[in-house]
Amino acid sequence: MKRLCAFSFARRLFKPRTTQHTHSQESKKKMEQSPIVTVEDNFDLQESRDSMEKSPMITANNNFDTQSATENEKETGSYAATNIILNHEFSDGLHSWHPNCCDAFVVPAGSGYHKGLAAEEGCCYAVVSNRKECWQGLEQDITSRVSAGSTYTVSACVGTSGTFQGSVEVLATLKLVYQNSETSYLFIAKKAASEECWEILEGSFSLSTKPNQVIFYLEGPPAGTDLLIKSVVISCPSSTACDSSGTSSVCTDDDNIIINPQFDDGLNSWSGRGCKVALHDSMADGKITPMSGKSFASATERTQSWNGIQQDVTGRVKRKLAYEVSAVVRIYGNNVTSADLRSTLYVKAADNRERYIGIASVQATDKDWVKLQGKFLINDSPSQVVVFLEGPPAGTDILINNLVIKHAAKAPPSSPPVIEDAGFGVNIITNTSLNDGTNGWFPLGNCTMSVQTGSPHIMPPMARDSLGAHEPLSGRYILVANRTQNWMGPAQMITDKVKLYLTYQVSAWVKIGQTSGPQNVNVALGVDSQWVNGGQTEISDDRWHEIGGSFRIEKQPTKVMVYIQGPAAGVDLMVAGLQIFPVDRRARFRHLKKQTAKLRKRDVMLKFSGSDSGSLFGTFVRVRQLQNSFPFGSAISRTNMDNEDFNAFFVKNFNWAVFGNELKWYWTEAQQGNLNYKDADELLDFCTKNNIQVRGHCIFWEVVGTVQAWVQSLNKNDLMTAVQNRLTGLLTRYKGKFPHYDVNNEMMHGSFYQDRLGKDIRVNMFKTAHQLDPSPMLFVNDYHVEDGCDTRSYPEKYIEHILDLQEHGAPVGGIGIQGHIDSPVGPIVCSALDKLGTLGLPIWFTEVDVSSDNEYVRADDLEVMLREAYAHPAVEGIMLWGFWELFMSRSNAHLVDAEGDINEAGKRYLALKHEWSSHPHGHIDEQGQFSFSGFHGSYEVEVVTVSKKITKKFVVDKGDNALVISVDIS
Repeated sequence: MKRLCAFSFARRLFKPRTTQHTHSQESKKKMEQSPIVTVEDNFDLQESRDSMEKSPMITANNNFDTQSATENEKETGSYAATNIILNHEFSDGLHSWHPNCCDAFVVPAGSGYHKGLAAEEGCCYAVVSNRKECWQGLEQDITSRVSAGSTYTVSACVGTSGTFQGSVEVLATLKLVYQNSETSYLFIAKKAASEECWEILEGSFSLSTKPNQVIFYLEGPPAGTDLLIKSVVISCPSSTACDSSGTSSVCTDDDNIIINPQFDDGLNSWSGRGCKVALHDSMADGKITPMSGKSFASATERTQSWNGIQQDVTGRVKRKLAYEVSAVVRIYGNNVTSADLRSTLYVKAADNRERYIGIASVQATDKDWVKLQGKFLINDSPSQVVVFLEGPPAGTDILINNLVIKHAAKAPPSSPPVIEDAGFGVNIITNTSLNDGTNGWFPLGNCTMSVQTGSPHIMPPMARDSLGAHEPLSGRYILVANRTQNWMGPAQMITDKVKLYLTYQVSAWVKIGQTSGPQNVNVALGVDSQWVNGGQTEISDDRWHEIGGSFRIEKQPTKVMVYIQGPAAGVDLMVAGLQIFPVDRRARFRHLKKQTAKLRKRDVMLKFSGSDSGSLFGTFVRVRQLQNSFPFGSAISRTNMDNEDFNAFFVKNFNWAVFGNELKWYWTEAQQGNLNYKDADELLDFCTKNNIQVRGHCIFWEVVGTVQAWVQSLNKNDLMTAVQNRLTGLLTRYKGKFPHYDVNNEMMHGSFYQDRLGKDIRVNMFKTAHQLDPSPMLFVNDYHVEDGCDTRSYPEKYIEHILDLQEHGAPVGGIGIQGHIDSPVGPIVCSALDKLGTLGLPIWFTEVDVSSDNEYVRADDLEVMLREAYAHPAVEGIMLWGFWELFMSRSNAHLVDAEGDINEAGKRYLALKHEWSSHPHGHIDEQGQFSFSGFHGSYEVEVVTVSKKITKKFVVDKGDNALVISVDIS
């Protein structure tokens, strides 16, 4: 998969376009050694009390005056105005709350779950259950909402439930974590509670200094006793005192959640991540000054690339909300003039699971301030969230002038592009037939051009499939000689002929002169200063070869030039019949609909019988398709499972899944011997419970950049042992659970294992996998197979690769085409499928994504891929490489935005799924039958007579003859 999936987390997933990713375990290990807050959950209650008594920094008063609290409520308006507890009455479920090593859930209002504690009308409450220790309870991080020197009052409505007699004590406690990771516990108050009625636990506390982390929690009842909580209020009697701290109050959606964002208050709320931080008004003898404000900060004495400046934003980030990040940054020192600078989020979940989310990156320099921008979203309610800057080489300072993190504004919906006079099928190349010599053409570089004869008269097949019947070509071609650089060739300016948002197909015949080895030939476009790939092919003989590709331009250029390049200097280049024309996708879709109906539907006859069958003529029949049997799937990740909205969309609209990272070797064994199958196990369990099948992706990955450092460091013998252990461990653990495996990903683009262990290793991987688990279909899997833009993996080469594996005994059972594609053209995709289909193996699109700023264009691209795949007889499944914004490997590829709104591409997908389901209805005919043509899948028929309603489920499978289903109504 040529890029890193944004499924949040491991070292690299596919390629540099990642929006959410995670650092390597190696960097995590290093970070653990830096002075970051750590929390010890399993503390002894008595030890916590002892530590409280020894701590001179904190005070608590559990003799809280209820009358004073009431008067204060009147003076300040209400507790709600200053309550620092989020979701204090559990109206938003357990949002912002975390069970501490136990379970918790919220009981809806009026449910009568605990009969002895009848909640008032309209109130819900939390139940903390499965408690094994008295200190286990419910907690909330309030770090960002408390300040030193202020007094806070606590009032909690609590109860208990269990087998005890009488009453038990409920305690309110603070956990305080300091800079050196020292942890102490502050007892606030306690209250005897029973099953009979709700009790009010009241107390107060103040902090003389501000710890790094402050966590409030309720605890106390004996193990096995449920703790019930109806509401919690922590308020500051003096709202002025709280507000002046600069850390109080819950941020609104439009607030910057960063405290002291421009360093007006020095380095308050900022710290170094494994390094030191310093405040400046200037640097480098006054050459570096703030871009705005009076100050900027630096992360200095950095010894690792992950060292940087950080701020803890725990409690200020809401789950399932998208945040946009903007920072003004630069670098300084160590003779580094330019470096990748990244913003990253460290997230610690309630179960102590850690991950690192890449937010954004920018190429920072030592010359000017630059803006770093990105977005992120957190699905769960973590116990800790820290944002930090990292990336430049050790010894280089990171400078930051300001940082803003706000709730991301929703992007306005796209409008369909308005294209006048599209001219579908009209060639925009001047003098393509060369009837007027080389008029309209010019040589790019110091080479010579002449017109010769002897090229093919027929249109290249892929263009013919798009254009239909067409005049023969002229048989003339351009000969380019005296080439001294590989980029030299024939060129033409087409600036005024290219229209925005139109997808153009590229087609030509190309040939080369005498050469000693294979040569690449490329139709390229120079769009201002950008190179655009219009198609490539590899030539190693003296025959004419078809070259085909596509492109689209979405921003108005000042100059567009098309040119043909590629062969080495000194090799003559010949070009004939270059065609560049906009494709009519709608016309292609009409053709594909007919093909789809022939391939994916079957005639069905329902025959009704029974005692009442004679009187059924004219009775209404309703048939409903429950599910299409064709696999439509998507990539998912463990962090997605924490978002119930994601889960609902996924389960409803897909029947297959693939894990973005969680089964890959760099994920399951990031450090040698430390196996992590927890994420994969949880994902597999989720899919199994929802009747979703899962592709196993992947056992190995040939691209060296995806191989863990410890694997790369092994000698040949140890590497062979590690490979065998990986195969044995994975295939035996999940035996029979994955119907597919991608055995060695992207062998057309990488060769790490082959280079280190010899060519036979690839075949042996397939053989060993099959021996360990004979049930799965074993796939090859690669990218740029279907789009004509990569000579390493075009269909003919992929076929040679598969045949070579099979000839040496590899049990290759399926062909994976990833489908990361830009501006797809149906006939080009279909041509690749036709060629690969000659192998007789099932083809799956395994990682489909398309990208465009415009949702309508993105929807069109997606429709091309889905229709071409579904209409082709060799294709047996389609997997999307994600669908949710910020959790995909490419930007502007999502179907659903970060906060759950379905965009035009998502609507198109759903419309196609609806089109490909059958819901016929009508009346029983005189023969007691009802006939229809339906897509393959499961169905339910319903017939309502005067006396009864009859329903029956049935399956429409593949078959040439009509399927007859008997329905007994007796």
